[in-house]
Amino acid sequence: MMSFIRTILLYSTAAAATVVLGFTVIIAALLGIEDKPGGIYDNVPRWWSQAVLFMVGIKVRVHGMENVNSGEPHIFASNHVSWFDVPSLASTLPRHRFVAKSELFKVPIFGRAMRAAGMIEIQRDNRKAAFGAYDVAAERIRGGKSVVVFPEGTRGNAYPLRPFKKGPFVLAIAAGVPIVPIILHGTIEIMPKGSLWVHSGTVDVHLLEPVSTSGVDYDHRETLMKTVRARMADAMRDLYGVEALPEMATRLPSSVEMVSSETQPTETR
Repeated sequence: MMSFIRTILLYSTAAAATVVLGFTVIIAALLGIEDKPGGIYDNVPRWWSQAVLFMVGIKVRVHGMENVNSGEPHIFASNHVSWFDVPSLASTLPRHRFVAKSELFKVPIFGRAMRAAGMIEIQRDNRKAAFGAYDVAAERIRGGKSVVVFPEGTRGNAYPLRPFKKGPFVLAIAAGVPIVPIILHGTIEIMPKGSLWVHSGTVDVHLLEPVSTSGVDYDHRETLMKTVRARMADAMRDLYGVEALPEMATRLPSSVEMVSSETQPTETR
């Protein structure tokens, strides 16, 4: 019964917040309101995410915020296993924009609001267009915003890291900014891929030590990718006992053993 109630709260809150906050940011863009740190384009995605998390009863604990210099742009590279990965990150990360699949930009009001807020559309089935999206992302970074990417490409249905796409690392080299690897844990228990039902719970966001792109050129993009993936895989194994999939793996195991982290978190709602 509680899962049913939380699911109703999720969709009703998301719809109401999309209408109110979506039109707010759309109108702001039409009026030419400046995009500045702490302004409406930064705050609306955060407010939307916080409203959804609060109404469903989800706590977000952030570990390793000291690894992020909020005065400089970064590329945040995160694992991806649930729809709730996005609000968990949007509610906690400093000034940023997401690289998001093109299908989301077709959703009425929501999609237009995403464009108004400066989110970056990527067509995953069109390689040329996808790299064009990374050019847009590089412009956002040069404008002082961090960019959030999911290098696995799409959501998985279990925690082990899947093979990465190279595109986000080409972006990192072009932008010349550090990559902050992120491990998310807890979202799959709240709402796994393919499910419409939501549960309350706690999400842990681990911001790992940044990987520098200084002096890295295009020919070393794969080395950069492997470095980031190894750092994420080590953290997932050390914190939760989850082993990454081999880089050429094509399917996921049916079950995963997980253990608790002993890291002392900072908790947000």
